[in-house]
Amino acid sequence: MKAFFVSRIAAFRYAFQGWEYVLRTQRNAWIHALATTCVVGLALWLALPARDWAVLVLVIALVWSAEFFNTAIEAIVDLASPTYHRLAKVGKDVAAAAVLIAAGSAVLVGLLLLGPPLLLKLNALFVG
Repeated sequence: MKAFFVSRIAAFRYAFQGWEYVLRTQRNAWIHALATTCVVGLALWLALPARDWAVLVLVIALVWSAEFFNTAIEAIVDLASPTYHRLAKVGKDVAAAAVLIAAGSAVLVGLLLLGPPLLLKLNALFVG
C-alpha cells in the first residue's frame, strides 16, 4: 500500500514538472494565463451563477489542455524528427490548430456568458 501512495505522489510531482515546463517555455501559455486571470476576475465581479462558472471552468480547462497537448506533441515530434520533415510540420501545425480552435471556442463562450451581465453592470454604473 505504501508503494502505491509513493508512486501517486511521484506521478503528481511529474505532472507539476510538466506544468512548470509549459509555463517556463511556451509564450502562449502566458497569454492563456493572462486571459484566465481576466476571465476569472470578471466572472467574480459579475457574480456569475454556478452553472456559468461550470461552463467557464470547462472551457478554461479545454484551452489549457490543448496547450499542454500541443507542447507535448511538439516535443515528441522534435525528438522523432530533429531535422525538417514535411509530416513533422503537419503534426505541429495540426496540434497548434487544436489550440486555436479551443481558444476561439473559449472566447465565444466567454462572450455569451460574460457579455450580457457585463453590459447590465456597466449600464447600471454609467447610466444610473
